[in-house]
Amino acid sequence: MNLRDLAKGSSVFLGVIVAGYLSTSYVDRRFASLDTSGPAPPACVGEDGSWKNWPWPNVPALSPKCP
Repeated sequence: MNLRDLAKGSSVFLGVIVAGYLSTSYVDRRFASLDTSGPAPPACVGEDGSWKNWPWPNVPALSPKCP
């Protein structure tokens, strides 16, 4: 291993750390902005198959039908 390889490896390592930090701060800001005052209504599936009361991009499996 020479100095050039060490510099390349160190820059990749630093890049991964910076990218992880930036993505973590983005996720913290994104989910901290959700309204968490009080209990949220349960997630449910509407008659047309769309999700109701679910702010995140992923959806829970086996959610009940909306009343």
